[in-house]
Amino acid sequence: MRHRTIPGSSGRVRPLRLLGDPALTGPCEDVTAFDGELAALVEDMYATMYAAEGVGLAANQIGVPLRVFVYDCPDDEERRHLGHLVNPRLVEADGPVVRGPEGCLSVPGIEAGTPRHDHAVVEGLTVTGEPVTVTGTGFFARCLQHECDHLEGGLYLDRLTGFRRRRALRAAARSPWAAGTVPA
Repeated sequence: MRHRTIPGSSGRVRPLRLLGDPALTGPCEDVTAFDGELAALVEDMYATMYAAEGVGLAANQIGVPLRVFVYDCPDDEERRHLGHLVNPRLVEADGPVVRGPEGCLSVPGIEAGTPRHDHAVVEGLTVTGEPVTVTGTGFFARCLQHECDHLEGGLYLDRLTGFRRRRALRAAARSPWAAGTVPA
């Protein structure tokens, strides 16, 4: 029997910010209040991530410029990693650089081979202010790096170069959700 609630079950789904939205381009602010508002934000983020069928979501993707992200992501061995980080800092990204498929809820329907380190360590806090360290390998390491990039105002598209970048930006510009908001 389960004695705790399912993350996001008490949250509300919020609209996602899409490529071209200024909320995605600036660094996020540190959280200073560990209160009910923060707990509600984390619940809303889980609800939004699950509704969009994602594996991670940063607060600025729903227009909240705070350093918070949630995840429910498998690693390469199909082990599930479920959690959230407040004021996370990527403290280690090492191992081989692997170019793997990457997408983003803020760039729906577009995926590109993106280089990422195969190992990542992120330090932060829980919603109650307890210190936590999260270590990931493979796909989960990719997720951790991706979400940390969001909190610095970056997207995975920023890590692309040459033909991959041009192809992804062209696809985004032609997407029905773009409506002329995609930067060149």
